[in-house]
Amino acid sequence: MPSIAIVAALEREVRPLVKKWRVQNREHDGRRLRFFQNDETVLVCGGIGATAARRATEAVIALFHPKLVYSAGFAGALDPAMKVPDILRPAQVINAGDASSTNLGGGTGILVSFGSVASPEQKAKLRDSFGAKAVDMEAASVARAAEARGVAFGVVKAISDEIDFEFPAIERFVDSEGRFSEGRFGVFAATRPWLWPRVIRLARNSSRASQALCGYLDKLTSVSKSVVVETEFQ
Repeated sequence: MPSIAIVAALEREVRPLVKKWRVQNREHDGRRLRFFQNDETVLVCGGIGATAARRATEAVIALFHPKLVYSAGFAGALDPAMKVPDILRPAQVINAGDASSTNLGGGTGILVSFGSVASPEQKAKLRDSFGAKAVDMEAASVARAAEARGVAFGVVKAISDEIDFEFPAIERFVDSEGRFSEGRFGVFAATRPWLWPRVIRLARNSSRASQALCGYLDKLTSVSKSVVVETEFQ
């Protein structure tokens, strides 16, 4: 069985990593998920948001029994010094909703998990409130699910948008399972020329972040099971 599990939101975040991995579809708690496996690593893309991340974490732990779960994916910069496609390995993850936190065995800085895509104004408030370097939507939920099941936890995030970047409105294109409809969003953006510069910038930044994230994860998961667990949680 795999010793390392990775929980990401969307396949496009990790496509360069998993493109040659074995794929299997399995069901857990009435939901069918796609899992990518390579030697001692299994990866699942659970969808956007805390609920989707929790379900995916519960599923990968129940089905594969890993010793270590990583929350991996994109994050938005709160610190102006953080640039696309910097990698963040935080020392602490904070849930912005209830201020609960998870301390990790290493890393630097704070990652805060927020309930929606943060605007520049919200990013500034999150930075001031929590002293965080970056924001995501899923890590705190993955941490809570892993902790509840006694599984070690780590985080790898790539910066995909800097502190001043304002996303196009994407929430309406995310369904109740956390799945993002790229087709519907593409039609929406195509008829709104004023969004094109932001959409182009977002696509370029996402591609750079994906390459950086997958390169880092590839090196990280090439380490043996015993070394990974010992290094992360001494």
